[in-house]
Amino acid sequence: MDQIQTVVLGAGVVGLAVARELALQGQEVVLLEAADAFGTGTSSRNSEVIHAGIYYPAGSLKAKLCVQGRHMLYAYCKERQIPHKACGKLIVATSVQQVEQLSSIQTKANANGVLGADQLRLLSAQEAQAMEPDLHCEAALWSPGTGIIDSHALMLSYLGDFENAGGILALNSAFSSAQIVLSSDTTQFIVRTQDGTEILAQNVINSTGLSAPNTARQFEGMDLANLPRAYYAKGNYFSLAGRSPFSRLIYPVPEAAGLGVHLTLDMAGQAKFGPDVEWVDSPDKLEVDPSRGDAFYAEVRKYWPGLKDGALMPSYSGIRPKINAPQETAADFCIMGPATHGVSGLVHLLGIESPGLTSSLAIARQVSQALQAKA
Repeated sequence: MDQIQTVVLGAGVVGLAVARELALQGQEVVLLEAADAFGTGTSSRNSEVIHAGIYYPAGSLKAKLCVQGRHMLYAYCKERQIPHKACGKLIVATSVQQVEQLSSIQTKANANGVLGADQLRLLSAQEAQAMEPDLHCEAALWSPGTGIIDSHALMLSYLGDFENAGGILALNSAFSSAQIVLSSDTTQFIVRTQDGTEILAQNVINSTGLSAPNTARQFEGMDLANLPRAYYAKGNYFSLAGRSPFSRLIYPVPEAAGLGVHLTLDMAGQAKFGPDVEWVDSPDKLEVDPSRGDAFYAEVRKYWPGLKDGALMPSYSGIRPKINAPQETAADFCIMGPATHGVSGLVHLLGIESPGLTSSLAIARQVSQALQAKA
């Protein structure tokens, strides 16, 4: 049986960041990925936004790790020359009733540590329209700390750091099960892949995204009582035909389960709208139904009345790895380590949805700390 110090399951942006962090610390790390390439799941199907840390409950892991991770990510991108842009975003109130919500969003952002040069500023409709003439709103919040990034270039850089530190990426290596092996003074894991390979490891990090709760249930000897269930919130995107009239991101006031049908830009300036929220029973339902475009037109025209008929095209979709049911309050990141479940050397990353990309470097640091905690 092959022996390795640490096995990381899942080579999305968070799994890559975690594997990189542990390899740079000198650990012997193998990163197992079920697909034939890294970052092909949720990491390749999102808005590629660097979030400021605005919306999350004060004291939550999402708030803490997003703010920390954003600072780390901007510094990393500048150091490695990864394509990114701090273009900023406008959170817009499109009705008088929504204006009051902007103040509560600003207060929450301040409580989360979105301060200094990144602090949100309340704008009048005239001030917002001076920045974006095609925008319609009653008022807006300006978030200068929000940005966009080439997520594939970021993951490629994480992978390069990981491999340069001696780490090994094993593609087409789908996880099957694991056995927790306890002795008087150590805890080890027999990790099995679907092709029958067995690896004896001292540490295992479950970063399998959408399947993470189900993966956690495949650890023989694991107490399943506190493991959350997986839920899937699909987000559909429509792209804009032609040039975007906006140079900044435009977000409506948040809605249940998501941040509304917002306008984001890629590094080439192409505009896309989404994601919406469509709860599904399977993470494989990725087709975009063109008929959902009707609702997109209605939502986008609240802040961009000039959107022309026929300008939106079905683009792609992604699935949010939720650990809360549709009718429940959005769950926080769940970093379940030895201090929580009592098994040394094991960390489950559950419900790592947005702002997972922004938080990736901070999550990796948090995982390292969790591994060191006593069971």
